Amino acid sequence: MSGYIAPGSTYAERSHEHTSAWLGWIGFAGTMMIMLGGFHVIQGLVAIFNDDFYRVDGSGLVVTLDLSTWGWVHLIGGAVVVGAGFCIFAGQVWARAVGVVVAMVSALVSVGFLAANPLWALIMIGLAVVVILALTVHGSDVKE
Repeated sequence: MSGYIAPGSTYAERSHEHTSAWLGWIGFAGTMMIMLGGFHVIQGLVAIFNDDFYRVDGSGLVVTLDLSTWGWVHLIGGAVVVGAGFCIFAGQVWARAVGVVVAMVSALVSVGFLAANPLWALIMIGLAVVVILALTVHGSDVKE
């Protein structure tokens, strides 16, 4: 009987009956956010410590900044994305909204950094889009 809740059942038994198979997408989004943030941190550290690694200098980017400044942007932004990813795993409902916002900012920062490393930036944009998809389409399946 779909939707039937036994009179003596516990809250855990009732909530288990209503969980969705799409809940795995939220775990996937959390994992992708942690990876995406980690990639931003790596990209930031490379930009801070090795300016010659990237194809262009800061003047060749969409937003004209020194590569070290871009590195700090990636480093701090990546740490925020990693933190939001862990909050997704912790079941924080507010972390879904924060996750969508930081994934959008991540994609925009990657567009700004596109000239320096095109393939890497496209991968980062793709990961951000997948995170946004998972959090907005299946985010309501998360229970507090």
